[in-house]
Amino acid sequence: MTKKMLLLAAASVLAMSPAAARNGQPAFAPWGVDLTAMDSAVKPGDDFFDYVNGAWAKRTEIAADRTFVGIDSVLNDQIDKDVRAIVEDVAKDPASSGQIGQQVGDFYASWMDEATIASKGTGPLKPYLDRIAAVQGKGDLVDLFATVGFESPVGLAIYPDLATPTKYAVYAGQSGLGMPNRDYYLLQGAKYDAYRAAYRAYVTRIQELAGISDAAAKADRIITLETAIAKVHWTPEQSRDIDKIYNPMDRAKLGSFAPQFEWNRALAKSGLGDVNTVVVTETTAVQAIGKLLDSVPLQTWKDYLAYHFVSDHAPYLPSAFDEANFDFFSKTLRDVPTQRDRWKRGVSLVNGALGEAVGQIYVQRHYPPESDRQMGELITNVRAALQEKIETNSWMDEPTRKEALAKLAAFDPRTGHPAKYIDYSSLKVDRSDLLGNVMRSNQFDWDLLLTRMKKPVDRTLWDMTPQTNNAYYDPTQNQITFPAAILQPPYFDPDADAASNYGSIGATIGHEIGHGFDDQGRKFDGTGKLRDWWSPATAKKYEAHAAALVKQYDAYEPIPGVHIKGQLTLGENLGDLGGLEVAYAAYRRYVAAHGEPPVIGGLTGDQRFFIAYGYSWESKQREGALRAQLLTNEHSPAKYRVNGVVRNVDAWYKAFNVQPGDKMYLPPEQRVKVW
Repeated sequence: MTKKMLLLAAASVLAMSPAAARNGQPAFAPWGVDLTAMDSAVKPGDDFFDYVNGAWAKRTEIAADRTFVGIDSVLNDQIDKDVRAIVEDVAKDPASSGQIGQQVGDFYASWMDEATIASKGTGPLKPYLDRIAAVQGKGDLVDLFATVGFESPVGLAIYPDLATPTKYAVYAGQSGLGMPNRDYYLLQGAKYDAYRAAYRAYVTRIQELAGISDAAAKADRIITLETAIAKVHWTPEQSRDIDKIYNPMDRAKLGSFAPQFEWNRALAKSGLGDVNTVVVTETTAVQAIGKLLDSVPLQTWKDYLAYHFVSDHAPYLPSAFDEANFDFFSKTLRDVPTQRDRWKRGVSLVNGALGEAVGQIYVQRHYPPESDRQMGELITNVRAALQEKIETNSWMDEPTRKEALAKLAAFDPRTGHPAKYIDYSSLKVDRSDLLGNVMRSNQFDWDLLLTRMKKPVDRTLWDMTPQTNNAYYDPTQNQITFPAAILQPPYFDPDADAASNYGSIGATIGHEIGHGFDDQGRKFDGTGKLRDWWSPATAKKYEAHAAALVKQYDAYEPIPGVHIKGQLTLGENLGDLGGLEVAYAAYRRYVAAHGEPPVIGGLTGDQRFFIAYGYSWESKQREGALRAQLLTNEHSPAKYRVNGVVRNVDAWYKAFNVQPGDKMYLPPEQRVKVW
C-alpha cells in the first residue's frame, strides 16, 4: 500500500494517542474500534462502509488545510507534533545532538525564518536562471536536463535491476509535465477547461513574480509544449505494466533510439559516465519527446526550464511565490481552501531532507521494542495462513505452487526502523540559505544513489523513514516493511481485541505480502528477479480472477462521470482482497489456538474483525483530491477499498447475514476469490 487515506472524528484524537494504548486498556474501548463512528441505521449488506463509519462522516468536517480527514490525518497530526518536538529540541540546543542536531535544527530554522526569505527576494533564483539563460544549443540543454534540480522531459532514476536485483540499474522514463498527469491536459469538459485556464494564469503569474518578461506569451508556448508531451505520455495503466516498461538498451541502441538526448553527454553529466546500459520505461514516449527536442525552438525549452525551476522551488521563495503555488496546486486542483501551518510544512521538509536523522530520535522516543515482538507474531500467523491457502487452493498446478511457496518462504519482513541509518555528515546546511539547503539536499540524495550504485544492492536499506505512517512491499527484494509510525492505534494496539488487530494491521500485512502475488508482483520470483514462473494454465486462471475484479471496479463511479480505473487500481485491489482473505484465515487460526472469543457489545469475533477492517479505512475526502486520485493513483478511494472488497468474501456474508436483496449482495458465482 502506498498510503491509506483514512479518516477519523476529531473527538477521537485524545483516545488515539499512543500513550493510551500503554495502560493495559485498548485505545478505543471496549475492544479497539471507535464504536461511536458506526451508523446502526444502515444495513451492513447495503453499505458496509457507512454502517461502520456513517455517524462519524455526518459529524466530521475536513480541516480547511487538508484534502481529507480521518484516522490517517489524526495519526499524521500526532506524528507531526512528535517530530516537531524533536526538531525544535535540537534547534534550541544543537550541541546536545551533535552534527545531526545542528543539521536538523538549522534546516528547520532556515524554513521558519520568513523574514530572511523575504529580504532575499528573488536573489536566490538568479544563479539558476542565469544558467538557463546561458544555454546556447541542444548540448547545453541536455546538460541542464541531467542536472539535479532542473526539470527534464525524460527523468533518470536508479533502482535495483529488475532482471538482476542484486545490482542497480539506471532507468529513463517519461516526465516533464506541470499538472498532475496527461489527463489534465487532454480530457474534455468544463471542469478540465477550467483547470487549464487556471494553469495558464499560474504559469504567467509565477514568471511575473520572478521578473521574467513577456510572461503571458511564454506561458502559452510552455503549455503548448507540455500538451505535446502529454499527448505522447503513456497512461498510468500502461506505465504499471512491468513487462512493457523493462527495456534495457546499451549506448549504441540508445543513440539510434532517441539520439536527441545525447546520452553519452547526459549520463556523464549525471555522474553515470561508466554506465553502459539504461532501462527505458515508456519507450514510445521517450522517443516522441526526443523528436520534440528537434522540432520545438530552443528558446521555448529555455522558457520551460525557467518556469519549472521557479515553480518547483516556489515554497522556498518569498510568500507571494508560495501562495501562488498553493492557490493552483492545492486550492484549484484539490479544493483545499487554506495553506497548512508553516511549522507542519517545515516538519515535512526536514523529514524529506534528513528523514533518517530525525528517525533515529523518533524511534528512541516513540517505538517500544515490544512492538517488534508482537508484530512478528502477527506476521508469522498471516504467513502461515497464506501458506495454507497456497498449498490447498484449486487453481494452482504443482510446479507453480512449488514456486509460490518458495517465494513466500523467502519473504523478508522488517518492522520499526532500519538496522543502520544514513550518514548525513557531508550535507552542508546553512541556517540562512533555504533554497541552497534544498538544492544541496537533493544533490546529496542523488550522490548517495551514485555511491550505492557501485556496490551490490544493500537489503538493509529502507525506502521509508521510521516516522512515516505507511507500509510497502518491494518486489525486487521480496521485502515487506512497516515503519514505527504505523505500528500504533488504531492499526496496531497491543491491548486491543485480537479481532481488531487482525482486521486492521493483519489485513495490511496480508495486503503487503499479497503484493508479491498481485498482477505485477507475481512476475517476480522469490529472489526478486523478474521471471515468469507461472505455468500458462495457472496464469490463465489467475488472469480470469483479475479480469473479473477489473470489471467490478470499472463500474464504481465515486464522482458523476468519473469511474475508478479498474486496470490502474488492479494491483492494490488484489492486495486488498487477498490481504483480507488471508488476514481472516490468520484470525481463525488464532481463534483455533485460543478458543472462540466472547460476544462483546452484541458483536461476534468475526463481526468485530470485519468492522475493524472497515474502520481502518474511515474516510472523507475533498472532491478535487478525489478526482486527482481517480485520474492518477493506483489506489481506489477508501470507501471502495471496503465495500468493493468485503462483498467478495464469503465469511462477511455469514457474519452479517447478508442476503439477496441487500444492495451489496453478489451471488456466490460472481464473487472474486484471490485465495
